[in-house]
Amino acid sequence: MQHGKYRFIAGFLAVPMTLYVIFVIWPFIQSIYYSFTDWTGLSPEFKMVGFDNYSKMLDDDIFWKSLQHSVLLAIVLPLVTLGLALFFAFMLNVGGRRRKGAAIAGVRGSAFYKIAYFFPQVLSIAIVAILFQFAFDPAQGMINESLKGLGFQDVPDWLGDPQLALWCIMAVLVWCTTGFFVVLFSAGMASIPKDFYEAALLDGASRITTFFRITLPLLWDTVQSGWVYMGILALGAEGFAIVHIMSVGPGGPDYSTTVLPLYVYQTAFRDGQAGYATTIGVALLLVTLAFAAVVMRLGRRERLEF
Repeated sequence: MQHGKYRFIAGFLAVPMTLYVIFVIWPFIQSIYYSFTDWTGLSPEFKMVGFDNYSKMLDDDIFWKSLQHSVLLAIVLPLVTLGLALFFAFMLNVGGRRRKGAAIAGVRGSAFYKIAYFFPQVLSIAIVAILFQFAFDPAQGMINESLKGLGFQDVPDWLGDPQLALWCIMAVLVWCTTGFFVVLFSAGMASIPKDFYEAALLDGASRITTFFRITLPLLWDTVQSGWVYMGILALGAEGFAIVHIMSVGPGGPDYSTTVLPLYVYQTAFRDGQAGYATTIGVALLLVTLAFAAVVMRLGRRERLEF
């Protein structure tokens, strides 16, 4: 029965592993190589400069600002998004009032709410960014017009204020990503036996207690994976797209919204310093790996089964 097993497995893995190496691993290796060069990205000619790009990066104030903004996104965005998603999912599946024949039930209309929460997920991130760019417009935007209608005359320039711009962008990212995790956590909660909740309620446990003692421990693996996913999303393409479209400059004002992916893009395609841009890209890779490792380490706990 075991004869030829490993040859069979290797045969199935050969093609996907080859494609993975070519399209994923090899570009990483190329990026690390180019980070030691002065390549402009436009000319085939370049020379090795050793660690000059890395020394330049460590003395680059814009890089440190970008790193600070990216780390802030990677910490705050998952915390807020997953917190809201867990609350909404719990209310939609467990937090409703008792109804005839069901001690455990979600709020009324939970099916509609799931669709409503998930709706932003079907929109292109570019469409979302453009819509909110209009909404945050200081002169005729929906937000400021609503504030004026409520009697506020001194309305802020949301995306033009260095103190507010990044927080506005974070709010948009929370709005367009929370619905995905509401649906994901709802699916996880639906698989938890109702007997657990009913037994806890009979013992006098409150809804808050059942959340922290039953729901969260049994969903912990999903929450941990969601945290890593949200961090990678904030450090990657989605964070870049929102900032590039919505912010002034982009990346402004005064580099107050510049994140590492945007700085890589600007350095490579605006400034013609592809070698230096790949150096920043290597730093972004290390930050992403470190973030994932820290989350997986801090979130490690004994696996619960039911």
